[in-house]
Amino acid sequence: MALSDSASPINGKMKILVFGAGAIGTYIGGSLILAGHQIVFIERQKKVDGLREKGLRLDLTLDKRRKTQDAARVDPSAFVIVTSLEDALRYGPFDLALFALKSFDTRSALEDIKPFADKMPPILCLSNGVANEPAIAEALGADKVIYGTVTTAIGRRGAGDIVLEKLRGVGVAKGHALSEKLNDAMNKALLNSQLFENASSMKWSKMLTNLIANPTSAILDMTAGEVFANRDLYKIEIGMLKECLAVMEAQGCEVVDLPGTPVKALAFATKLPLWLSRPLLGRAAGAGRGAKMPSFHIDLHSARGKSEVDYLHGEVVRAGEKHNVPTPVNKVLTDTLLALTNQEVPLEEFAKKPEMLLKKLA
Repeated sequence: MALSDSASPINGKMKILVFGAGAIGTYIGGSLILAGHQIVFIERQKKVDGLREKGLRLDLTLDKRRKTQDAARVDPSAFVIVTSLEDALRYGPFDLALFALKSFDTRSALEDIKPFADKMPPILCLSNGVANEPAIAEALGADKVIYGTVTTAIGRRGAGDIVLEKLRGVGVAKGHALSEKLNDAMNKALLNSQLFENASSMKWSKMLTNLIANPTSAILDMTAGEVFANRDLYKIEIGMLKECLAVMEAQGCEVVDLPGTPVKALAFATKLPLWLSRPLLGRAAGAGRGAKMPSFHIDLHSARGKSEVDYLHGEVVRAGEKHNVPTPVNKVLTDTLLALTNQEVPLEEFAKKPEMLLKKLA
């Protein structure tokens, strides 16, 4: 595919660089292609050949606005996919880059980006956690980062093959010159985008939702439903959320509702009696991830040797230390899951054994 030299100021179409063709990259990038934008993906070599041959498949039939019962096919000629940033930048200049990598890959990705900093467009960061945007700003400059978040649940069936499991939306922080234009482009691509006044409140509110039944599921090899069915484990979940809320308050971060996600109700539920809040949060934990196990469980049991727990619960702990807010539950969960991830402790020591984790938290 030969991309035009620049985006059209007349029709509002943009030329966008997308880091990774994983679930989020394929969903956002593919939806923008369907809306007429020019997309260049950077992906690992082992995936590139297949994507160049087969293109993308987006099962978006859940979204009734699209009025179709068939998955959308994006022909390989409709986008560019390369294996390096150097190759990608030959198709520039770009209006925007999309960054939705796992938080444990952020630092290494930024090391690869730094030599090309002068050619990089602003980056919309959709990664989970609260430390990615500051890291991008430190490496490339504050003007090169737009705070973002994704609440829509996407399932991945294979490379470039995704299914929309729960339509919620995308959050974009105000304050950048591109925020309004980007929000408009995403809404025209049916991505349900919403602008937010406070970037930190948006990101911390999203992280609050990411914490639920995530480390406990991985550590104990249990589903979110099984975790919430155990009254003692449920107390851990509430304690963990209360610590995060206390840290947010100490930093001046408000709890804000995200697209399709009533985060304020989640925060309020932590104040209710356990017998009343448990069925409510249990349903939310099960529905929030579509048909998938929590991400920490997937990472741990894929034996990849990496976990985002240090970038979510670990950030709660570090912020707590900075603001003198105790976070003992988040610390135990972080340390335990990291020990399992680093193979310092065998998986079977905690698998299906709630009493082992409860003992550490006693």
